[in-house]
Amino acid sequence: MIHMQSISLRREERDILSGVDLHMEKGQHWVILGRNGSGKTTLLEMMTGYMFPSTGTVDVLGYRFGACDVREVRKEIGYISQSVIEKLSLSDPVWEIVATGEYAFLRFYQAIDENVRLKAIRLVEEVGLGHMVNQSLGTLSQGERKKILLARSLMSNPKLLIMDEPCAGLDLHEREKLLVDLGRLTDRGLMVVYVTHHLEEIIPLFTHVALLHEGRITAAGPKEEVLSAEALSQAYDWPVEVEWVDGRPWIRAVAKSGGVAR
Repeated sequence: MIHMQSISLRREERDILSGVDLHMEKGQHWVILGRNGSGKTTLLEMMTGYMFPSTGTVDVLGYRFGACDVREVRKEIGYISQSVIEKLSLSDPVWEIVATGEYAFLRFYQAIDENVRLKAIRLVEEVGLGHMVNQSLGTLSQGERKKILLARSLMSNPKLLIMDEPCAGLDLHEREKLLVDLGRLTDRGLMVVYVTHHLEEIIPLFTHVALLHEGRITAAGPKEEVLSAEALSQAYDWPVEVEWVDGRPWIRAVAKSGGVAR
């Protein structure tokens, strides 16, 4: 479903990505991990056609970017990021925010089809916020807004859902509630690609992991193979230990003394 071959991206004197090969197949759900500045968000922007590589090819859902109308491809992609939330109107009602996802609008300036309105309301109810359907987006907590963004991304029945740090800024309670909703996506037949800094967000839904380090893929494949202490220590430039609990990995940084891990 997503094939990135020999990808590089250079900006002025800096290589943002270099020699990236990444292949994501139908039935897989991926997490991309790496330090700040490793190129995670850049990869997502290439998957959505908002950025193009200096060299290499990007194929998404059977379309090759650069040889297709990316606007049409985006209609099959749901995208969740803080930047999307910042572009929405806080004064608009929740159901209307969700309904804009049907057409990839940020706001409506015309009458809304009744079927679209009812579909939006159903999705708001699915994420457990039906009692807030007529409230303005600005009255919701950060966690509730992320759930509304999830509902919005599902309006167009996407084949691919891309999520850029959806749990950023959430406390443990709000994070876990959102992860429960994400775990239900297995019934929708779509692929999820998820960027995070936190291993504990890798719920059983996710099957594969890619590790980025300084713009290069250092490991990619089934999560049980990739999420080793050795591979993660290399990706984060810090010694770590990993423990699996209830199907989720948990990471612990190893203390250093005099620059040497203890």
